[in-house]
Amino acid sequence: MMWGEIFMILLFTAGFLYWQSTQKVKEVALAATIRHCHKLDLQMLDGYIAFNAISLRRDCRGKMHIRRSYSFEFSSTGAERYNGIIIILGRQVEGVQLEPYRI
Repeated sequence: MMWGEIFMILLFTAGFLYWQSTQKVKEVALAATIRHCHKLDLQMLDGYIAFNAISLRRDCRGKMHIRRSYSFEFSSTGAERYNGIIIILGRQVEGVQLEPYRI
């Protein structure tokens, strides 16, 4: 095999592994968002979270992780739509931010 072919195989493998990791993190974020909305008696709309941003951050122990944020929509009364953001550091939920909403 030529070095170019080996490099392409390694590149595609790395891309696939990154995509697979991203899908797992998105599943964690979606489940955490659903739990958070249920806990606050809110309705998560569309059952969907959308990727917002990615960065590198350190956790409380100083270890570097990928920090991702996802946006979602929720409703408190069923009539209005509000925006929320969930932030994931590594595979752990760092926080959930909700727009002010009507009770």
